[in-house]
Amino acid sequence: MNRRNFVKHISYFTTGMGVFGSISWEYDKYIGDTITTTDILGPFYRPNAPWRTNLNPADFYGEELHLSGKVIKEDGKTPMKDCLIEVWQCKNDGAYDNISEMYLYRGRQKTNKEGAYHFITTIPVPEPVDEKSTVFRPAHIHMRISAEGQQDLITQIYFHGDPNLATDPSTKTGLAINRILTIKKVNDKKSEIRFDVILRKEYLPESSVYNKVSGVYKMDNGTMMEFYRDGDLLFYKTNNQIWGGLSYSGNNTFGAKESDTEARFELQIKAGAKVWFRFSRRKETTLQGTKILMYEKEL
Repeated sequence: MNRRNFVKHISYFTTGMGVFGSISWEYDKYIGDTITTTDILGPFYRPNAPWRTNLNPADFYGEELHLSGKVIKEDGKTPMKDCLIEVWQCKNDGAYDNISEMYLYRGRQKTNKEGAYHFITTIPVPEPVDEKSTVFRPAHIHMRISAEGQQDLITQIYFHGDPNLATDPSTKTGLAINRILTIKKVNDKKSEIRFDVILRKEYLPESSVYNKVSGVYKMDNGTMMEFYRDGDLLFYKTNNQIWGGLSYSGNNTFGAKESDTEARFELQIKAGAKVWFRFSRRKETTLQGTKILMYEKEL
C-alpha cells in the first residue's frame, strides 16, 4: 500500500552549541568545534507551516522575542545557505495550534547566503506534560533544520531562569547546557536571543534500508507504530500523530544508545522486518513489533 493512501485511513542573546565545544566570531567568519545537540521532536510537529518571519498573530500586543542566528556547516566556519528552518512553540495558554489553518506560532523560512535566519515571536510559557499533569516542561522553542549534504537536525532552545529546567529530562543533563539561552531585553516591547547552529555531515544508509524498514508495525503492547522517511530522518508516529524523527546510526539502527530514543530493525525475507524500540524520558519504555503493512514505494 502506498503510504499517502494509508495515512488517510490510519487512525526552542547567546550562542548555542554542544557541551564540550563552542562557536565564536573571528574576524570575518565563525569558528566552531562542536555539533549542535539534538532534542526530542515532541508530539506537536506539523509539516508545511507558512513561509513567514513573524509568528505572532495579527492582533498580538505583547512583548516580541526576536530569534536569530546563523547555520554553519560541519567544518564550523562555512555558512549554510538555503537551509530550511522550521520553528514552532506553544501559545500563551500552553497549548499548541494543531489544527487551525492559521498555524499559530508555527513558521518556516530559508537561510540567506550568509546562513542567517530571523524569526519574530514571543517568549513562550512552560507547558504541562499532559492535560491532567501538574508537571511542566520548561518554556522552549522547537526547531527542525534541513540542509543539503548536512544531517537534518531536530532540537529545542530553552531559557535561563526557568524553574522547570532542573527536572526536565532534556535539560537536567549536560547535553542541553548550551541550548539554555539568556534573553537580552531591548525595551518593554522587544527582547532578543541568538542561536547559532553547526550541523553534522550527512550520514545515510542506502535508500533500500529506508524502504525496508518503512511501514506499519504491530507492537507487543497492542499499539500500531508507523515508520517512514522524511528528509534524512526516519519519522515515527502512533495514532496518526508524529512523535519523533531519528537519524541513522548504522547497522539498521536509527537513534543511538546514548539518546532517549532508539529503533533497531531486523530485516527479513520478502521485505519483512521486526523492530525493537526504546523511548526513555520520565520512564523507560521498550517495545517490540513486527511489520504488518509495507509501502509500494518510498515517498
